[in-house]
Amino acid sequence: MKKVRGVWLTNVASDVYTSEDKIKKAIELLASTGFNVVFPVVWNKGFTLYRSEVMRRYFGDDFIIDPTYSNRDPLAEIVEAAKAFKLKVIPWFEYGFAAAAVQKTLTGLEEFGKHILEKQSGFAAVNHSNQPLIKPVPDTVGDIGFKWMNALNPEVQAFMIELMVEVAQNYDVDGVQGDDRLPAFPVEGFDQAIANQFKTKHGRLPTGPKDEKWMKFRADILTDFLKELSAQIRQVGKAKGKEILISMAPHPRGFGFREALQDTKEWLEHVDMLHPQLYRQVFSGGNSYQTLLADELSGLTTAQAAKLSPGVLMKEGDYRISDVHLDAAVGLNRTQKLAGQVFFFFEGLRKPDSILANKLRDPLYAVNQKDDEGPDVFRIQKLLKDLGKPEFDPGDVDGIFGTKTETAVKNFQTAQSLTVDGKVGAKTLEKLGVLSLAKFGSLPVA
Repeated sequence: MKKVRGVWLTNVASDVYTSEDKIKKAIELLASTGFNVVFPVVWNKGFTLYRSEVMRRYFGDDFIIDPTYSNRDPLAEIVEAAKAFKLKVIPWFEYGFAAAAVQKTLTGLEEFGKHILEKQSGFAAVNHSNQPLIKPVPDTVGDIGFKWMNALNPEVQAFMIELMVEVAQNYDVDGVQGDDRLPAFPVEGFDQAIANQFKTKHGRLPTGPKDEKWMKFRADILTDFLKELSAQIRQVGKAKGKEILISMAPHPRGFGFREALQDTKEWLEHVDMLHPQLYRQVFSGGNSYQTLLADELSGLTTAQAAKLSPGVLMKEGDYRISDVHLDAAVGLNRTQKLAGQVFFFFEGLRKPDSILANKLRDPLYAVNQKDDEGPDVFRIQKLLKDLGKPEFDPGDVDGIFGTKTETAVKNFQTAQSLTVDGKVGAKTLEKLGVLSLAKFGSLPVA
């Protein structure tokens, strides 16, 4: 996607997944606000949020889907709702190589998803002291950490690829997404077979978790996994006659390599979209969104930077992004000619009272122009097509703001004595008979 206006949907701290009706209402809000892609979670705590024959084969009939949704298929519901509004759907495999969530309680650690390693013990990861790999380790009661699978193990890698290919094959999705846990492996992670391979290449065993050559050796294995995943997903797309995008939402670049062996600059050769999680509650200063974005862009070509649509923290606990921070982050992304941004997470849009959704609708997502895509562009093309004049014909009503649509807009602006810039904002919409952005967002897209 050349232009990204995205948001993550979660089943944690959100009620969206609790019913099909709530899913439909969430998608309707996104489409009316100006979003063009949604990233719904489909893998966490050892369960899929879709009906998975891969899970059945590895773990048995009881694990075909998260039991919370035993009589439903949330992914199928999201796809159906999103397609009705011309939103792209890119399922998000949130837990990646993390086998289970580990919560600290007064009596010890409680695991959610422990069936993964109970039924497939060979998947378990260890650290350099040969202890089960848990990172981060929960340090206060109620805190959550993760118990890991061995991301360097070919069988574990094959399992994850099977899950993601299954979704690409069985659902009308537009991509698949990994994140800060896929591909990823905590730097503390150890695999004896891989250590022996390292010794063959370097003439010695690793000296410790942060041995620089050992870090790079393991990071390259993860990059090779991503390369193979991308190849298989693209093959599915070819067989289906459509493009299926490879989307990744890793840690920020420096931290990601140091702590999770994510060599994201190398990944840009294999992915279509990169959404580094630049989750900071301040826009500028030392440890801020602005600083992290500068680090991400360091050393990238213009073409590489154009694949970035960073993750922006919208809501976490009691935090909600301010209007000033929101304006500045979106503005900076545009100045740097990035693809856009993805917000974490949906609930920030509507709590309280859809304030941030309204802010995005007007003014941040008020204007559409060349290379934009999504529900807004469908609406614009339909309005132009309905005028019934050849000079205003945008071509196919496909939701992609291409050259023909731009020409039609310019011809219309000329006829209406408007500024001729090919951009559709409030003044052009008014001449098209739409008196407000709120009304524009409520127009059908079918």
